[in-house]
Amino acid sequence: MKSVVLGLLLAFVASQAMAAEGQWLTDLPKAQEKAKAEKKMVLVDFTGSDWCPPCKALHKNVLSSEEFMKYAKDNLVLVEIDFPRSKSQSAELKKSNKDLAQKHKIEGYPTVIVFDSTGKELSKDVGYDGKTTPEQYVAKLKKLQKS
Repeated sequence: MKSVVLGLLLAFVASQAMAAEGQWLTDLPKAQEKAKAEKKMVLVDFTGSDWCPPCKALHKNVLSSEEFMKYAKDNLVLVEIDFPRSKSQSAELKKSNKDLAQKHKIEGYPTVIVFDSTGKELSKDVGYDGKTTPEQYVAKLKKLQKS
């Protein structure tokens, strides 16, 4: 019995550690500071996380995959700019997200923008076809990283 409880406890701790490694920030300026200090790219996901089918598919199929998270850990600072319909957000976060969407001319969800460590936009993709694999997504990010 003790070994089962210990095993469950260890599994929980490991899953929490993995989640912390793949933590999504919500403050783009802070993320850009972190990226500059760590010499990483910034991946910003403008999403409707609780209502947008392509957004949900992108997260399920790619952004939460082991392949993507493994790459992100060493190469990306992740930012989620969310526009939910049923999740609550502070008024400050809503305003910040709206301002960022206007600044970056977001016209559809999901929109993923990748910046280099200096804040230069490297890529802007709108939508998700449901067919792109984590491996293909990571390959594209590696190509951007080299440019």
